[in-house]
Amino acid sequence: MNADVAVIGCGYWGKNLVRNFHALEALSLVCDTEESGLAKARELAPGVPQTTRLEDVLASDVSAVVVATPAESHASLVRQAIEAGKDVFVEKPLALTYEDGAPLVRMAHEKGRILMVGHILEYHPSVIELARMVHTGELGDLQYVYSNRLNLGKIRREENILWSFAPHDIAVILALVGQMPIEVSAVGGAYVQPDIPDTTITNLLFDGGVRSHVFVSWLHPFKEQRLVVIGSRQMAVFDDVAKKLLLYDQRVDLMDGEPVPVKAEPTEVDVPAGEPLRRECEAFLEAVVTRRPPVTDGQEGLRVLSVLQAAQVSLGKDGEAVELLADHESAVRAN
Repeated sequence: MNADVAVIGCGYWGKNLVRNFHALEALSLVCDTEESGLAKARELAPGVPQTTRLEDVLASDVSAVVVATPAESHASLVRQAIEAGKDVFVEKPLALTYEDGAPLVRMAHEKGRILMVGHILEYHPSVIELARMVHTGELGDLQYVYSNRLNLGKIRREENILWSFAPHDIAVILALVGQMPIEVSAVGGAYVQPDIPDTTITNLLFDGGVRSHVFVSWLHPFKEQRLVVIGSRQMAVFDDVAKKLLLYDQRVDLMDGEPVPVKAEPTEVDVPAGEPLRRECEAFLEAVVTRRPPVTDGQEGLRVLSVLQAAQVSLGKDGEAVELLADHESAVRAN
């Protein structure tokens, strides 16, 4: 693909982006303010030019910039890159508030720039197959979706668990349901650091009665990354730790007015092989070349951001439900 990128940040996750874009022969420049990041970049992408200055990236002739820095810097770096005429791929979240994110989406549109947000699960082969099952009606009417993303993991100081873990699953749930929730509520607790929740449960209510919840924690004894989708005819489970997509031909029938569970053993679904991050990087390069927006474009990132912000508001009000505007796109345009 005829596109060249600069990656800003070669830390915990940025190094994976450096590795993939280098393997795709698209990496032209790496920027990091820490020598440790530059050393890792030299190991993963030998011979690729490096800099510690953002100004060098913005003044370079690369066509696109990849932002893999701490979340609080995303909005500023995305804005500067778009103003410099670059296409941008930014790791989640797009920004830390809807008010900071909406102008970025609008600016990218006005300047004809590609803006993509790193919601990697939407490029996972199992999630793509799961979405196909839902949208073709294979599972029947969608009734309930929930996800658990739990681990004794990397505890952050700059963002809480809601903003660190939940964007992945919220993005997938919005894609599966095909609409924005009309109501969001969230509860959680801060046990390790004051005022920085380590565990949250976010509840989403959609028009038509579909419900969902997202349970995230980095204070948990074992790793679990599981998405469960309940349909009226069948049920499906994506287990990202076991690397399996399971289909359950199970449901509850009514016989003479009595609910009767219909049970069956799960069947593992065959899905194409492929690293989700590689697919995500390829999608960005394709968008840069074709000028067609990727699946996780700025608007999609903004939808996820609006749900996160509503959940954060609810979290601060001990779980009080927060209503979202029915016409999210109008809300975007109004800001």
